[in-house]
Amino acid sequence: MSGWPSLLLPLMLPLAADHTAGDTGWPQWRGSTGTGAALTADPPVSWSESENVRWKVPVPGRGHSTPVIWGDRIFLTTAEAFGPKLPPRRSGAPGAHDNLPVTQRHRFVLLCLDRSDGKRLWRRELHAGLPHEGAHTTASLASASPLVDGQHVFAFFGSYGLYCLDLDGKLIWSKQLGRMHSKHGHGEGASPALFRQTLVVNWDHEGQSFVAAFDKATGQQRWRKERDEVTSWATPIVVDHDGRPQAVICGTDRVRSYDLATGEVIWQCGGMSANIVATPVAGEGMVFAGSSYEKRALLAIRLDGAEGDITATKQVAWQRFRGTPYVPSPLLYRGGLYFLTHYQGILTRVDAQTGNDAPGAFRLSGIGNVYASPVAAAGRVYITDQYGTTLVITAGAEPHALALNSLDDSFSASAALVGDEMFLRGARFLYCLAEEDRPDTD
Repeated sequence: MSGWPSLLLPLMLPLAADHTAGDTGWPQWRGSTGTGAALTADPPVSWSESENVRWKVPVPGRGHSTPVIWGDRIFLTTAEAFGPKLPPRRSGAPGAHDNLPVTQRHRFVLLCLDRSDGKRLWRRELHAGLPHEGAHTTASLASASPLVDGQHVFAFFGSYGLYCLDLDGKLIWSKQLGRMHSKHGHGEGASPALFRQTLVVNWDHEGQSFVAAFDKATGQQRWRKERDEVTSWATPIVVDHDGRPQAVICGTDRVRSYDLATGEVIWQCGGMSANIVATPVAGEGMVFAGSSYEKRALLAIRLDGAEGDITATKQVAWQRFRGTPYVPSPLLYRGGLYFLTHYQGILTRVDAQTGNDAPGAFRLSGIGNVYASPVAAAGRVYITDQYGTTLVITAGAEPHALALNSLDDSFSASAALVGDEMFLRGARFLYCLAEEDRPDTD
């Protein structure tokens, strides 16, 4: 490609379709499509602390969960420390390192805000207690994102409960699933997935791992299947392929697809690394799963004909072993698959069907460590780093930099895109970004 802008530097490395679902609000982490793309949103291109900030409100506590939006309401979770400080209690997990010590009790809270101005509509404390383990210094005790379906909002705090509330904050049901023990004591983070009447939870940890499905209206367990897996932080996705919904979960041992009705494994594929963090994406009849820790792997799995153990079969349409994602999840948008190398400022775009470079890997100048997953809308891709900077580039095989924007906060939560707005949840504030001279499109 010719004429690379100064913010996009090509990397000459020998590196071995939009979803059709509705686009109602931003009901879950990764949006209504589950791919990180918003089909109808048109958020701003540029902003700063003094430009295109529709509102900015402080967020209590600490959390890396993405806000979810339905109509005029925003829902987000947080963990608030309270009470006297105790002597630091370090994690007893084998190999524990770089963790936040547990020094206080915490309240696990779901907040509802008015989308028009960010004012709090209600606050519900769902659990309170002393956490049995902390989390990595870059993590939080409220990293799982909530879900909303227009009638209910679901908040998941892992070891501290799964909760269903109505949109006015009334508790409908709750479940305690046990105590999770994460690898190295690095904390919990997988969000639940929702498809029609079924809620799916991935419980991969250093004890007996499992996946469970619940009736969303009553909380009744529909099925539960043990998993031969260690800790992962990957959120399940649900793919409705040929009228047969399947829950796809990426783990250290392998990627597995579970029949959503029965929990039986439909297909499985080996080849992942340890420490699975990135969540798969699906579209165009394929599932894309990547990891990067002790080794690097990115698999494109063809769903037609996938059954049983498909490791190293023709069902793996293509694969890569370099530049694969670690913390941020891939973005599937307009026929391109975008993924960040580890959590660094190197982005790769390939053709989703073939895996061919389009254009391949390039360095994002001005971007540092990235934990938030990239998002896309209106022909643009947004990449936000931990230091408050968001790079906006054009989507497609010849990306161009459009803007490099900075805010006075730190960002690990993935963005949410609805209408003409972009919602960024930082360590201290929740921002609603929109062009000042453009009316709200909702």
